[in-house]
Parts: sequence; structure tokens; C-alpha cells
Amino acid sequence: MIMAKDLSTRYGTIDTVRAIAIINMVVFHFLYDYFAMAGALGAFVFNTAVIIWERFICITFIVISGVSLNFTRNGYLRGLIVLLCGFAVTAVTYFFMPEQLILFGVLSFLGCAMILTYALRGLFLRINPWAGAAVSLVLFILFYHIPDGYIGLFSLRLVDLPPALYETGRLAWLGFPAKDFASADYFPLLRWIFLYISGYFLWGGIKRTGLDAYLRKSVPVLGFIGRHSLLIYMIHQPVLYGICCLFFL
Repeated sequence: MIMAKDLSTRYGTIDTVRAIAIINMVVFHFLYDYFAMAGALGAFVFNTAVIIWERFICITFIVISGVSLNFTRNGYLRGLIVLLCGFAVTAVTYFFMPEQLILFGVLSFLGCAMILTYALRGLFLRINPWAGAAVSLVLFILFYHIPDGYIGLFSLRLVDLPPALYETGRLAWLGFPAKDFASADYFPLLRWIFLYISGYFLWGGIKRTGLDAYLRKSVPVLGFIGRHSLLIYMIHQPVLYGICCLFFL
């Protein structure tokens, strides 16, 4: 979601990958809205192929956002802008689409991740980027099931977390949702921050090995979409929701 004015200095392949993710996201949300209005949302969201598709979109976005933080001049400002966009999405869903209320969704997470990672960039420079990426990825796997009450290796429970963490009702943003917590788009910090940091380190490894020289090419249309991903994210859901309403008039 980092945009530069001089296109000649951009890594077009990164824009292209981001565009592929945003296109997948738009299609996914269109189907989500359609099945929700048709009263068959469960059949859609619990389909194994759909679950894998949705995780692919999320992982791609977060890794690319982590990579892109290396290109920004002011990660605090960029993070604040994205965080405010996340608050705007929460406000809109609260007032106009309460049945799809979004609390700490992907934009809120990305805003926080940008600010925290940018603040730690000096420390991260002292770490071998490949090692940093690998360790961060392992931590992502271990912490993935924190919202489910444990630290583990995929479905293998290694450490059960204190139930009190989930009873306060105030730590959902961190990864400890209460039983009655509900959000149509939920990206807790402790689970996803490690994947974001892994993406940040990944670019350091790519630069160190000279692989960045192969990432300049871009597909023009996809490049344009990738450069405007934040704007597309902000406007796509109301548009899709309106289109889906036409099917059920």
C-alpha cells in the first residue's frame, strides 16, 4: 500500500502481486455479500477451498505490506493514515452495516503493524534478514491459534493460555477475544504481526542477494491497481454491497 510518485523507481512486480491480491479480495467479498444476502453464508465461508483462498489473500496482502514498508520515508505517517482508514471502516459498518461490523480488521492491523515495525527498524537492521524472516514465520505459526486459547504448532497444542486473558473483553485487538466477540474481519496483532515482520525482513534478504533486480517489471493495468490498493479497498465494499442488493430487489 506504499505509493511512490516516480514509477521508474518502483518494483513493478510487487505492485503486480498486490494487484492480484486485491482482485482476489474484491471477488471474494462480492461472493461473500451475495451468499450473505441469499442466506447461505455458512455454505460459502466454511467451504475448505474458500478458506484456503481467503487465507491466501490475507497472507499475500500482509507479506507485501511488510515488504513495502522498506520503501516508505515515514512509516509513522503511513501507518497512521491506514489506521484512520481502519477506524473509518469500523464506523461505517457500525452505523450502516451492523450485521457485518468490523472490529480490528485488516486495515487497523496494518496501520498498527506499520507503526510498530517502523519503530523497531533500527533493531531489525542488526539481524540477518533471512534469519529474521525465518524466525518471524515460525513465531507466526506458533502464535496463530492465540485467539483459540493456545500457543501451538498448527493444531498441536503446546501451551494453553490463561482463560482470564479472554474474559476482560478488552484484549481482542491483541489476540484474546471474549466469547461474545464478533467481527466480520478480524486480524489480531499477536497473530499477524509476525507475518508482517517476516515480509519486512524478506525484502532485506532479497536486496542482499541481488534478486531485487528481477522485480522491476510490471503488467501496466495490474501495476495501476497495485499502486491504488488502499483506495480500492476503501470503496469496493459499498459498491459490491450495492450491486448485490440489485440481485435481491
